[in-house]
Amino acid sequence: MTTVTQHAPGTFSWPELSTSNQEAAKKFYTTLFGWTAKDNDIGQGMTYTMLQKDGKDVGALCTLQPEQAKQGVPPNWLSYVAVDSADQAAARVKQLGGQVHMEPFDVFDFGRMAVMADPTGAVFAVWESKKHIGAGVLNENGAMTWNELLTNDPKKAAAFYTGVFPWKTETMPMDNGDYTLFKRGEANAGGLFEIRPEMGPMPPNWSVYFQVEDADATTAKAVGMGAKVFVPPTDVPHVGRFATLQDPQGAVFSIIAYPTQA
Repeated sequence: MTTVTQHAPGTFSWPELSTSNQEAAKKFYTTLFGWTAKDNDIGQGMTYTMLQKDGKDVGALCTLQPEQAKQGVPPNWLSYVAVDSADQAAARVKQLGGQVHMEPFDVFDFGRMAVMADPTGAVFAVWESKKHIGAGVLNENGAMTWNELLTNDPKKAAAFYTGVFPWKTETMPMDNGDYTLFKRGEANAGGLFEIRPEMGPMPPNWSVYFQVEDADATTAKAVGMGAKVFVPPTDVPHVGRFATLQDPQGAVFSIIAYPTQA
């Protein structure tokens, strides 16, 4: 296991689940991915659960805030992007037509964050690290490996994100439409795909992918614990085999197994 010690600006650095049943979600994900959970009292009767792989943080989960529940916000995975300055990122988001749902604020002495939405409506967060860098493990089984934007206006979204983060775009022609890669230098930062009619009613959103050894086996295991399958295990040529699932509380996430290197 390679331990991550810092995240370059523009890197997806942290996945966080807000759920309607924290204990049930904790049981589901620790069983599915082999994670361990460490609860932290954050005051006012709230607990923030760190999810870990071999003692290294891979993400977290917490209970949806009452005001979020009243607004009809469903359980969801929130993707965080590392930045040098949460305040500067929030200001840039406003300049480029996005919305800041939660203005920058300090999370104790761990870091500074903000929650925002792009002009098409997809929600994401930024993290200015201090004592906590974010995920200590990425891109291996049981850890976050990819983040993908589904949107109804790819051009508008691409212009926005390349203006907020140090990203450029690269187009990959595919059988079912162009796929846009967000590039941070030579590294892949994330992906962008247009919501198509056959995908059904869907709001623009950032999806988090967790790497697994076997997409079919993991899907079957998730279903056995009450998950629903949105996209069954499917091969993406030259990439891997993925599936999109919904946990028993309603949060959507994806898994992907990459080809074994010979």
